[in-house]
Amino acid sequence: MPEKNLPELITLKRLIDEGGKHLEVGTSCTVAMDGRQFPVYTIALGNPSPDVPALGFFGGIHGLERIGTQVVLSFMESLLARLRWDSTLHQQLESMRLVFMPLVNPGGMWQATRCNPQGVDLMRNAPLSAVEKVPFMLGGQTFSHHLPWYRGVQGAPMEPEAEAVCEVVTRELLPRQFSMALDCHSGFGLRDRIWFPHAHTATPIPHLADIGALEQLFSQSYPNHNYVFEPQSRQYRTHGDLWDYLYLNAGKVFLPLTLEMGSWLWVKKNPRQIFDRIAIFNPTARHRLQRVLRRHLILFDFLMRAANSHGRWLPEGMARTIQHRRALTQWYHT
Repeated sequence: MPEKNLPELITLKRLIDEGGKHLEVGTSCTVAMDGRQFPVYTIALGNPSPDVPALGFFGGIHGLERIGTQVVLSFMESLLARLRWDSTLHQQLESMRLVFMPLVNPGGMWQATRCNPQGVDLMRNAPLSAVEKVPFMLGGQTFSHHLPWYRGVQGAPMEPEAEAVCEVVTRELLPRQFSMALDCHSGFGLRDRIWFPHAHTATPIPHLADIGALEQLFSQSYPNHNYVFEPQSRQYRTHGDLWDYLYLNAGKVFLPLTLEMGSWLWVKKNPRQIFDRIAIFNPTARHRLQRVLRRHLILFDFLMRAANSHGRWLPEGMARTIQHRRALTQWYHT
């Protein structure tokens, strides 16, 4: 049942107030639901110059996956606390841009549904069709909004929430020489995965060497991490993937990543959660939620440092060729 409020939206508004002069806040669109108006906020901080790298964090694209929004808010809260005392953070922000859209689909979260209020799955809504066969239904369908994974009316404009993501990415990330994005989800498997394009085809992306170098950098810096890096197509392919669509429209180095938190592990530890559609996608025990919110701060901080220092690790020349071959072997078995 819908709640009387959205705790995540209340937390976001509090963080916006606390951030004050450090934050640039905009409303990308507004979602009307049950007589209420839910704003879809965009928050930016750091250097606005197009000459510096940028990193975007996104959450709440699927309304059931509240934990995605919560981990982004947790990172924002940490950053704002550190801004009061951490001179190193201030130095980082002088040479990079951070962008946040923590709650892309407030209407879906209010209704406790994966889709938006129009019944559209925002991650199947981009004007992009899979090149190869996709799983029935899961890969996106145009039969009915009463069924899951609905893409929307064929040929219609994207949903306002999806348009908002595309507008922010196109304005804040794509014009730069280097940018990355992390979109936070839950609901697949027993392990936390970091997916990268493509989702609409098994063909490797042109920036595979850069993804390979980033994964190697993270694994060397944090050798005990438990993430699985892989192309999404290795698990399944879909129509209408927003990040594939944006990647294909990028003219410079843009590396979109998806954090897919392994919620099956939470269900395994508490099998009763399988009977609750929200609990299937979110940790319910307080200690487990706190553990999840802590665990991903390392990844978020690493991505900040990697974006800021991309000139030191992006492969060039022969190193690029070696990374590309290594990545092909690792992820495509070729």
